[in-house]
Amino acid sequence: MSETSSYPVSTATGSDVRVRFCPSPTGTPHVGLIRTALFNWAYARHTGGKFIFRVEDTDPARDTEESYLQLLDALRWLRLDSDEGVDVGGPHAPYRQSQRYDIYRDVIEQLKVSGHLYESFASGEEIELRNVSLGRDPKTGYDNFERNLTEEQKAAYRAEGRKPALRLKVPGGDTSFDDLVRGEITFPAGSFSDFVLVRPNGHPLYPFVNPVDDALMGVTHVLRGEDLLSSTPRQIALYHALIDIGLTTFIPRFGHLPYVMGEGNKKLSKRDPESNLFHHRARGFIPEGLVNYLSLLGWSLASDRDIFSIDEMIAAFDVADVLPNPARFDLKKAESINGDHIRLLDPADFAKRVVPYLVAAGDISEPLSAEEQAILTAAAPLVQERIALLGEAPGMLGFLFTAGDVLEYQADALKSLPANAREILAASSAALLDIPETDWNTDRVHTTLTETLIDGLGLKPRVAFGPLRVAVSGRRVSPPLFESMEILGKTESVARLARLASTLVD
Repeated sequence: MSETSSYPVSTATGSDVRVRFCPSPTGTPHVGLIRTALFNWAYARHTGGKFIFRVEDTDPARDTEESYLQLLDALRWLRLDSDEGVDVGGPHAPYRQSQRYDIYRDVIEQLKVSGHLYESFASGEEIELRNVSLGRDPKTGYDNFERNLTEEQKAAYRAEGRKPALRLKVPGGDTSFDDLVRGEITFPAGSFSDFVLVRPNGHPLYPFVNPVDDALMGVTHVLRGEDLLSSTPRQIALYHALIDIGLTTFIPRFGHLPYVMGEGNKKLSKRDPESNLFHHRARGFIPEGLVNYLSLLGWSLASDRDIFSIDEMIAAFDVADVLPNPARFDLKKAESINGDHIRLLDPADFAKRVVPYLVAAGDISEPLSAEEQAILTAAAPLVQERIALLGEAPGMLGFLFTAGDVLEYQADALKSLPANAREILAASSAALLDIPETDWNTDRVHTTLTETLIDGLGLKPRVAFGPLRVAVSGRRVSPPLFESMEILGKTESVARLARLASTLVD
């Protein structure tokens, strides 16, 4: 029988489920952190429970307001809405730890009075020297020797100018819990000793404030990264004390989510570009695509299905189905899934989402003119089926918003031109000039150029249309040629053919 078994563990289901996402505002949000937020959010939405967004900002040396605002931005962009938290308030406010010190001081006092906390004056150096004197490895750690200091001993330490830290009296026996992802886990008795919860300056540490906030906010399920697994028995030990003083009535269920790995099967580092959430947004990931991919980092809807909506994820997600093995962030697969979601967008929605990228590239400015809007509306469907990232749109569409006389030709496009490119351009121009303005459309342009170049000159399509593509777009690869020429119009299209021809030397 484990020591844990005498204390109740949450049995919450359905609408009684309460999960939390409680990051520290340090640095830019990374995909592993956001995957944790996603799984908590999806579990709350699946069960009909509550998703709490709490910020652990008690380290002024590392926490920044900029990072806090980025966290808000990240959750809003991915549409991971909270039921309680720093952004929406709630019955357990404040939801920023830096604003909860009065609460912590009260709980600390209760734990001191109840005898769960005791004063510890020994420094790290003294603990090591004690281990050496007892014939132990100096790094063995603390052996609880101050549990029963007399008042005289405490007074003597204070007379030396020392201030005590506060340690938790760890219960004896094994500590076991049923991890929602990994199954039964047991930390044998003696795995850890009494540990510091409050620094000598009175500042409460993470192992204290995190479980206290969870207890006060009624958190029933703690879903977090596996890097925090080793701290779980300490949290359970503190929960015993919190139950004893009546602060809560249960220990939450724990589920430790797998690592997200990068290249070389190493844990994805904050320094890796792939870890930066906003790097992916800047490149043109859409929320639907990125959420879909992040959900696959440790979970799946079905073994034969990678593409699904957020509603389908919510309907199916259960943390018990999360796999314990590390998940690798595969950028190519992420981009492919994103491209699938781009193709599922309504064309008007897709066109709207492309605008910021065209603006950033200098192709258009906001608000769009009527002419720019007409071009975008006509052109967006031409590339929606061909790109995996919104950031690819300017390269594909920019030529439509660029005046022909300043269009730049890419080097690889010019190298691809056949020796008879001028002849092809001249024949094409002559044939296109015969099309009346009123008949200028994709089908008529396609038919005319096919008759002229393939039937008339006996050219293969790749040779025939390659120079036209370069002339019109400046690129070797572009949206469909004839549709692009319809959008540009007869005058502009013919002028572009003539301009490229004039730059070529026989």
